[in-house]
Amino acid sequence: MIRFENVSKRFSSRKSTTDAMNHINLEIDQGEIYGIIGFSGAGKSTLVRCINLLEKPTEGSVYFQGERIQDMNQRQLRAYRQKVGMIFQQFNLLAQRNVIENICYPLEIAGVKKSQAVARAAELLELVGLQEKAKAYPEQLSGGQKQRVAIARALATKPEVLLCDEATSALDPITTRSILALLKEINEKLGVTIVVITHEMKAVEQICDRVAVMSQGTIEEEGTVRDVFLNPKSETARKLILPDHETEILEAHHMLRIAFDGQSAFEPVISEMTMACNIAVNILGARTENIGGKAYGQMLIELPKDHETANQMKQFLRDRKIHFEEGGGTHE
Repeated sequence: MIRFENVSKRFSSRKSTTDAMNHINLEIDQGEIYGIIGFSGAGKSTLVRCINLLEKPTEGSVYFQGERIQDMNQRQLRAYRQKVGMIFQQFNLLAQRNVIENICYPLEIAGVKKSQAVARAAELLELVGLQEKAKAYPEQLSGGQKQRVAIARALATKPEVLLCDEATSALDPITTRSILALLKEINEKLGVTIVVITHEMKAVEQICDRVAVMSQGTIEEEGTVRDVFLNPKSETARKLILPDHETEILEAHHMLRIAFDGQSAFEPVISEMTMACNIAVNILGARTENIGGKAYGQMLIELPKDHETANQMKQFLRDRKIHFEEGGGTHE
């Protein structure tokens, strides 16, 4: 659906030149939720702004359903941008307009009759669960409610693609999960392709199908979320998955990183391993979440110095098809 072919973006001033993207090649399939993750300055936002041509690539081509968007004239570009909705970290709502008027705004620009625009806005308010806030103003809303309004506004013109540029970064963890769940619901109900720009691996794990890991303007690795989470190949991916202090722990000897990628959240893996191997397991760190009744996350445990017992613990994990990574970079 969306294809980047050797795309680069360079920002120049009188004093310096900055390469924000270097020879990017990727494809985003119709109907999927595609994550682009990396630290600040990686080039994520520049990439997503090239999709709707808010930033024009210095080199290369961006295609939408086989058509090169740089070749579009102004009329074609306006029509194309109606197919690409966008939501932002800071919501960008119009303070002088109430909720229903904010959602109607892109429809006004598109020349839709007021009665039709209001009907569409009411429909979208129901979708995002804010029917009772139609007459409220942005200052009367919480952060999560503002983002729901922004999502409704982005969907007003019935786009085929929704771009989410750090859409949950300004929200607390509970609100973040609810907004991500809403995006997943929109994807499933409306079939909208969603591109998620984020620096938070949790967001990618919760809703994305595939992910590209960016650093310094390049894509370091790409794959399904499961594959990247279980077996990160780049240093950037490892740092995003494991905080710095846990990375240091894992590099020490006799440590295991156990990755849970969908086992039942009610399956007592560690308790069973303790009993099966007749050893007390020392947990050094853990981050697991229950998403749809499945366990996602990772746990760091200490391996005993006794090689026989350590091998028994690893065999226990193999038998249950639970992925693990041993300190020093051994993956299974």
